Amino acid sequence: MILVTGATGTLGRPTVSLLEASGHSVRALSRQPGPDRVVADLSTGAGLTAALSGVTTVIHLATGANTHDSHHMRQLLRAIAAHPIDHLIFMSIVGVDRHALGYYRDKYLSEEFVVASGVPYTILRATQFHSFVAKLFTAQRRSPVTLVPAFSMQPVAVEDVAQRLVELVDAGPSGHVPDFGGPEQLHFRELARQWNAAHSVRKTVWSLPVPGAVGRSFARGVHLATRPGDGRIRFAAFAEADARSAAD
Repeated sequence: MILVTGATGTLGRPTVSLLEASGHSVRALSRQPGPDRVVADLSTGAGLTAALSGVTTVIHLATGANTHDSHHMRQLLRAIAAHPIDHLIFMSIVGVDRHALGYYRDKYLSEEFVVASGVPYTILRATQFHSFVAKLFTAQRRSPVTLVPAFSMQPVAVEDVAQRLVELVDAGPSGHVPDFGGPEQLHFRELARQWNAAHSVRKTVWSLPVPGAVGRSFARGVHLATRPGDGRIRFAAFAEADARSAAD
């Protein structure tokens, strides 16, 4: 039995679907009740004991736009200590060991907790998802211009990452595996141009530097994987699919 945390999230949904399609028995963990879900709270640990019953593999995908992920990891590892498993797969981010962003540093702390726990593990770091990049553009849909940070990204499709996670389940505990990135590194200006073109939007794109240590980390490219990455789906294809969906 495989327990997937964050099963209803951006990456969780395609991961659960691919696991089931591959013949795996999956238990989807969520804070909210729903069909085919087990309810547990990673903030308090409530429900984790029941969620882990009979589980041999955990894929930990739950995350949030804050620095509480390491606390959630501690709660999960405490529960696993009482109900040992064969394999913990942790989804992390490329560059967390070198980036100044607080969210990244906390993600790296979670990695360190996993390594020190003694639980057989695999840690996969991926670059930013297509949907994460797109949020910057959709937030500015009513703006006369598109403002973007002055650095490059290597966006990756969640479908590609989900497929890699299924492969890692079958491979067994592998430690730190190679970073997983999108097929191309593009400046945010080009990503905005592709997004606007797919959505038939004609706007000027302005790039602005990001100040401070966080900006310097992005400018150095510590959040980028090797080029080309292992992902197959390009951002332009994602943008075009999103535009078609919005038009339906």
